Amino acid sequence: MKTHNPSKSILLTALFLLMAGSLSRAADTPQEQMNILQTIIHGGPLIISIWVCIIGTSIALIAFIIQLVFILRVESLAPQSLVDSLANSISAGNYQEAWEVCRSNKAYIAKVLGETIERIGRGKDAFETALIERGMREAQIIKTKISYISVIGVIAPMIGLLGTVIGMMGAFAVLGSSGVADPRGLSLRIGEVLMATASGLFIAIPAFIFYYYFRNLATIVFVAADDKLTRLTEDIPFEELGGIRIGAAADAAIRSKPEFPGTTKSVVLDEEAPQDIPCPVCQGTLTVGQSPCPHCGASIDWA
Repeated sequence: MKTHNPSKSILLTALFLLMAGSLSRAADTPQEQMNILQTIIHGGPLIISIWVCIIGTSIALIAFIIQLVFILRVESLAPQSLVDSLANSISAGNYQEAWEVCRSNKAYIAKVLGETIERIGRGKDAFETALIERGMREAQIIKTKISYISVIGVIAPMIGLLGTVIGMMGAFAVLGSSGVADPRGLSLRIGEVLMATASGLFIAIPAFIFYYYFRNLATIVFVAADDKLTRLTEDIPFEELGGIRIGAAADAAIRSKPEFPGTTKSVVLDEEAPQDIPCPVCQGTLTVGQSPCPHCGASIDWA
């Protein structure tokens, strides 16, 4: 037969009475519910600073996402109207006009071709090398924005973790000073910890989703834009254009050569020649029968 332990019964009874008293006090005294803003303010300057960083990071993430949605489109990188305009100028041999069109446009294809076409007189190899280098440089500028999204995805949990550590320090401080006698203060501190952790993950998860999406999308749209560049330049007769100068260098050459106004060039036209042809001296647009050239002043002898 088991013996009855009176001390154990007394201890259990005392614990039961304490729990009952605590529950009755909790029922009699309504707890004030604090919203998110009040919880943040209650955390003090450090928690407020962390939340300012979290909000700033989320705003930056949204800004990068909106910007990349509009940039990473084939129509933004290589607008069809711009491609058609450049195709007309290049097919007519008016490379100076093509350069001017590129200079007045901010699209990816214009920035790449505008600088590359200045080297058209150096041969096919130099032209293609410049086309690849300039394309990689412009593409990297845009892809850098994508890498910023990855950086945000890495930093956001770190900011949340910092808030978690600070919140846990406050929770242990409350526990050490008041023990379990102040459950409300302890719960507030724990709430700050959970909010900081959740906010960091709330930013990091979509950041990584958009990072991988934009990274793959960039590969697709840049390949499509580069394909249009290749089609524009594949029929350029580099052998016939050796030494020609296009772009700002051509403008400077025209200003620095006083013999251009006195230069005479003979032009033999076919029966099916277009109404506008490139000037044989400066490659500017010239109407059939027009002399001198309005761009360089050279006299044209129409045969």
